[in-house]
Amino acid sequence: MKIELPQKVDYIINELMKNGYEAYAVGGCIRDSILGKEPEDWDITTSAKPQEVKKLFRRTIDTGIVHGTVTVMLEKEGYEVTTYRIDGEYEDNRRPKTVEFTADLIEDLKRRDFTINAMAYNKLKGLVDVFNGLSDLQNGVIRCVGSASERFDEDALRILRAIRFSAQLGFEIEEKTLEAVIAKASNLEAISAERIRVELNKLLLSPHPEKLIDAQKSDITKVVLPEFDTMMNTEQNNPHHIYSVGMHSIKAVKEAGNSAVSFNPKETLVLRWTLLLHDVGKPYCKTTDQKGDHFYGHAEKSAETAKLILRRLKFDNETIDMVFRLIKWHDYKFSLTPQDMRKAVNKIGMDIFDLLFEVKAADTLAQNPNTWKEKMDHLDQAKVIYQEIKANQECVNLKMLKINGKDLIYIGFKPGKEMGEILNRLLEQVLDNPNLNEKQILLRMALQYKPDGIENSEE
Repeated sequence: MKIELPQKVDYIINELMKNGYEAYAVGGCIRDSILGKEPEDWDITTSAKPQEVKKLFRRTIDTGIVHGTVTVMLEKEGYEVTTYRIDGEYEDNRRPKTVEFTADLIEDLKRRDFTINAMAYNKLKGLVDVFNGLSDLQNGVIRCVGSASERFDEDALRILRAIRFSAQLGFEIEEKTLEAVIAKASNLEAISAERIRVELNKLLLSPHPEKLIDAQKSDITKVVLPEFDTMMNTEQNNPHHIYSVGMHSIKAVKEAGNSAVSFNPKETLVLRWTLLLHDVGKPYCKTTDQKGDHFYGHAEKSAETAKLILRRLKFDNETIDMVFRLIKWHDYKFSLTPQDMRKAVNKIGMDIFDLLFEVKAADTLAQNPNTWKEKMDHLDQAKVIYQEIKANQECVNLKMLKINGKDLIYIGFKPGKEMGEILNRLLEQVLDNPNLNEKQILLRMALQYKPDGIENSEE
């Protein structure tokens, strides 16, 4: 098998080999290359010790030199070069107490997590695949290298990574590996929230976010996202729904991104988390009567609960704020007039309005199909009105108002709370009638609100 190595990767490998060392591209880059995907980065493994690597290349960074990793800089690009190593005893389900360098590639490959990530390649030797990773790639299997229990005891995050790779690649987890996942799931309690967050993000952004259900069945979410277990166990017996809260939410995540609107990576992540958690508060709001189940106030409860979850997972404040607001307004019923739509944009925020349409569409399409048409027709009409508002650049917030505080001061107003109130009163008028958003018109209107005794500098 031939793999096309990038020129700089090939150069580093050749330099090491010319000086009497072994060197290979290794791990995920080989997996992705075989699958026909563009690797995100290229890792190199070598028999050379870190100090020996440093002597061969002009610019290097001691990325993790204690564990054998040196970053070789070629122009502005960095490539991690790691010495073959044998990990010592693991004591915290995360990292080895000691690392021993070795001259044996196979010993290095033995310590890796899954067979599909334990292949190495260079042009001279070709593919080194002692654990049948190629066969597992071809058969769509996630299998641990050697003993799955030992691999998961070494680094418990591998338990969640098994599910994540399954979601990204659409593979099934091999039976003994899955047994170990279930048996060792509680080990994830030792893993930091930041590392958990990274894996959950990759899972939700994958082509198969429904694999989160496998994580729930394997007791993983009991540790990393216990609210999802509660969602999966909360039925919705009413005309709008045919799935449990959890299953509905997963189906909504899968629906996300199917529209013609494109979102940047940050927005896409916000969208996926919003849809996963948009009904997380329902189990706490559920009531039942002769008409079925009801979830009054669930949007507000879900928004607050989602905020707590995202904080626990150490998300940044911007992501938390966007998800919170989208969930808070996900059940908002649009009134189909330009005036009311402008007020809705002002209330909800223009920065998330396109995302809100996506959330509402995905939410609807994950409900009872018998209820889709009316809801989607209503949503489509709302979109048309909103697009006209955007196309006409109609004012929907104070930033778009044609006057500001400086203008009010110029005509005699004093800085303070009252001035802000006047600007908001003017905005209310403009939301009703966008034609009023002209500077001279607004200034004349403002003078009508001016308290007695304030001089007009223009008089």
